[in-house]
Amino acid sequence: MTSPDRRPRHAELLALLAQRSARRGQFTLASGRQSTLYIDARLTTMSPEGLSLIGPLGLATIAEAGWQADAVGGLTLGADPIAYAVSYASALAGAPVRAFTVRKEAKQHGTGKRIEGPFQSGDRVVVVEDVITTGGSALKAVEAIRAGGGAVLGVLALVDREEGGREALEGAGLDVRALTRASEIVPLLEL
Repeated sequence: MTSPDRRPRHAELLALLAQRSARRGQFTLASGRQSTLYIDARLTTMSPEGLSLIGPLGLATIAEAGWQADAVGGLTLGADPIAYAVSYASALAGAPVRAFTVRKEAKQHGTGKRIEGPFQSGDRVVVVEDVITTGGSALKAVEAIRAGGGAVLGVLALVDREEGGREALEGAGLDVRALTRASEIVPLLEL
């Protein structure tokens, strides 16, 4: 799944997620599901170490997928640092991709926008998600992006919990790529 030159960064990202973001216990997820595994990806995605790994890995994954994106973004708050990290990495690589944020609902003042940032109608977009469980957050972002005139190339997730979300998104006709999977993180919790 991971190319040889990306293995060290991928291993570092898994270690960070296991150390900072993953917890065992009894949890209610955003989807309403009960789980014995909770992944608070923000503890990794909002750290300097996490951002420095996620940006280049995300950009490489987008390139490997063949997605020629103009912009990356997803539903706030989980997608935001990932989109910004990928955008920053793209600028360093000399092929800038803009980042944007999708609000959960349109703001009730000012311009009433649902998508914030330099998103433009006609953009080819990669939807970003921190953790895919059911795929619901990514689907909400896809709906807003399409309503704004964007063309969705696929979904890039930091973590696939492997609980049917990927399949739901693929069932909706979306290509899905994940930087990590829960099954890769869980063994590191038990060390």
